[in-house]
Order: sequence, then structure tokens, then C-alpha cells
Amino acid sequence: MKKLFGTDGVRGKAGEVLTPFLATKLAMAFGEVIKKNTGKILVGKDTRRSGYMIENAIVSALTAIGYDVIQIGPMPTPAIAFLTEDMRCDGGIMISASHNPYYDNGIKFFDNEGNKLSENTEKEIEKRFFKNNFELKKEKEIGKSKRIDDVIGRYIVHIKSSFPKHLNLNGYRIVLDTANGAAYKVAPTVFSELGADVITINDKPNGFNINQNAGAMHPEVLSSKVKEYRADIGFALDGDADRLVVVDENGEIIDGDKLLGALALYLHNQHKLKNNAIVITVMSNGALEKFLNEKEIKVYRSQVGDKYVLETMKQHGLNFGGEQSGHIIFSNYAKTGDGLVSALQCMAYLLQSGKKASEAFDIFKPYPQIQTNINVKEKIPLENIEGCKEILNSVEKEGYRHLVRYSGTENKLRMLIEGEDIKKAKELLEKLKTFFTSRLQK
Repeated sequence: MKKLFGTDGVRGKAGEVLTPFLATKLAMAFGEVIKKNTGKILVGKDTRRSGYMIENAIVSALTAIGYDVIQIGPMPTPAIAFLTEDMRCDGGIMISASHNPYYDNGIKFFDNEGNKLSENTEKEIEKRFFKNNFELKKEKEIGKSKRIDDVIGRYIVHIKSSFPKHLNLNGYRIVLDTANGAAYKVAPTVFSELGADVITINDKPNGFNINQNAGAMHPEVLSSKVKEYRADIGFALDGDADRLVVVDENGEIIDGDKLLGALALYLHNQHKLKNNAIVITVMSNGALEKFLNEKEIKVYRSQVGDKYVLETMKQHGLNFGGEQSGHIIFSNYAKTGDGLVSALQCMAYLLQSGKKASEAFDIFKPYPQIQTNINVKEKIPLENIEGCKEILNSVEKEGYRHLVRYSGTENKLRMLIEGEDIKKAKELLEKLKTFFTSRLQK
């Protein structure tokens, strides 16, 4: 059976891969797999032009199988997760390709508690999709749809509740880059209401400029504005606002692992870090793990993807985890990565530290990390490649950490080496590259 779901929903070029036909069948499959209780499904989107096309297809599909659909327009992905549960819906759908260019789009699904779907549920949806035999309703059983424009207030109140009530942002100048995406209204409102002097950039979406030289994928734009306006800190979101990149007062981009370390330490010191442990991914720097262990904070590693971070958090009963790329999960406040919640927690930590951002987040020195990719004809399982185990063991014996994995979206093998001596790391990476090129490019 062909696989539809990637690490975060279904994604592809709009009108080519992600067509109205695919969206219709996928929405019907989702509606027939999930448990029907209230008969309502929430649908939101980011600011891509193709969102209109996909949204209409999804609404048509869901009403055809008997659901009532609530459309809330452009809102962040974490808002869909929150509102799905808050509004007692059976499920939620977010139309977004996150940080991808405007010509891509995607569909993300949530259960009635605002959680991303399990892999088993995704497999059930795929099975129903390819079976292509849906139970269409007739007469009074056909559903209806309505658009609600005032739910933004619920989400703003929810986001603000994650910020300590005894603190405010008076006296702080903050630059926000909303990537011409889903948070272009929500983000500046939240920070302004908490007292900050807010300068917002890239907040005029036109359907085609989402993530274009803007937001978390291009933090250099934010850096220049932070310096220009002499701001205290800058926050860049991606197109659906589930990712955060932070820039200090000097315009320097704060390393994602340092961000995770600082926030973990903040929660630890506030006695709010559940089971005194966090989840990071296999991509995070070894120096972060060493730093946290020295602070008596336990570290668990997951696969790459915020879905896997959250699964590992649940497995160990934790409330904090994230990826160095900027997906940070505070499960006390959000069911998925939420850039705005993360930004407010950064400000709470900054206020508590009494330092400038450049000092407060500079908490350890990362080990040198170098990486490279090679194109492959076929993704042969690594355990089936003769000599693979031996060469990886030789890297470990040198005291260096490695990460070798296939790309989830391209025919590429990704290789990473991490260790204290950059010269030695380069030698070991070249050794791996030569080995895998000879095995996978025949």
C-alpha cells in the first residue's frame, strides 16, 4: 500500500501532488476513521493562496459524510490543536506546508484532544483512502459548514495564560517576524497586550509571500531589523507558527540547542520540569546533553520530528522537549510545538535572569558538528549494507558521535559527525562519505 503521510501530515506541491481530489478523499477517510461524537470538525489554514482550493474540497468532503464543519480561516497550527479540544470537536484539520514555499501545501490532522494522530491511525486513514468506498449521506444527514471569525480571542487568552501573571513586558522592545504566515494577527496582539513595544515585520500576506525571505527560515532578516531598531530581542516564526528562532540584542541567532538548555534550566529552577527530564532529538548537540546532566536534568532522545518528541515525552511522563530547529513543546500549554508559547517562555526566562539575551542564552559551548549529504539510487536499509556496522563502530571508538540516516523526503543519505576536534571530525566524515558513496551510488 502506498504511503501518504510523512513525518507531519500529508504534504506536496499544490495542484500537482496535493490536488482537490486527494484532499477530498483524505478528508473523507479521516472523517470515517475517527470516532464521531459531537459531529463537528474544525478546519483552519495558513495564508497560502492554494488554501482556498484545499479548504473548499475538505469542507465539501466532510459535509458529504455527515459532519458539521467549523472554518476559522488563517490561524497557527497550535491554535487548531487547542481549539479542536476547546470547542469539543471530533477532530481538527490544519491546511499548511509549514516552512515550505507558497507553492507547496499540506494537511495536518488532530484528534478530539488536539493531539497529532498516531501512526496506527494514519495507517487506518491510508487504508480507507485507497479502499475508495465512502458512505455518502443523503437528505437530512448531510452536514453543514459555518465560518467563525472571532475564535482568535480564545487563542490569545490561552497563549497569555502561559506567561507568569506577576510579570509583564513593559520596557522591552521586541521585533516579531511572522513570515507572512498564519500568526500575522495573533503574534503582535499577544506581545502588545503584555506591554511590549512591538515592531512587526513580514505581516502582510498576499497568498504567495509566505516564508519568502522571511521568518524562521531566513532569520538574517530579523537580525538586521533587531539591530536597526535597537531591540532587546527578536522572534521569527515559520508559516504556521509552530517553530521559533530567536535573535539576541546584537542580532546574533541563538543556537537552538542553547535555547532548549536555557528553557529546561528555567523550568528546573522554577520546579516546573516534570520528572526532572527533557526530550531532545538525535540531531541535538552532545554538549547540550552534557550541560543538562551536569545540572542533574535527565535527557531522552527521540527521532527527528516534533511528533516523535511528543511521543517520547508521553512515554516518560514529561512536559518539555524540542528540536534544535525550533519546534519546542511545553505540554502544560500546548499539544504541539507552539512558537508563541515558546517565545513567551523565553521572555519569562529573560526577565527571571535579569540579563541581556546574549548573556542569558549563552550557557554552554556546543561541540563542532559537520554534516554532508549524498544522493542515493535506492534507500537500502543501513543494517543490510556490508561493513556499515563496523565503520560506524570505528567512529564511536574515536570518541565521536555520528548520525547517519536517509532523508524522509528525498533520495539522499544524511551524515553528521560531532566531536571536540573539528579537524578529526572532518576526517571521519570524509571516511563515511567515501564508504557510503561506494555502496549506494553503484
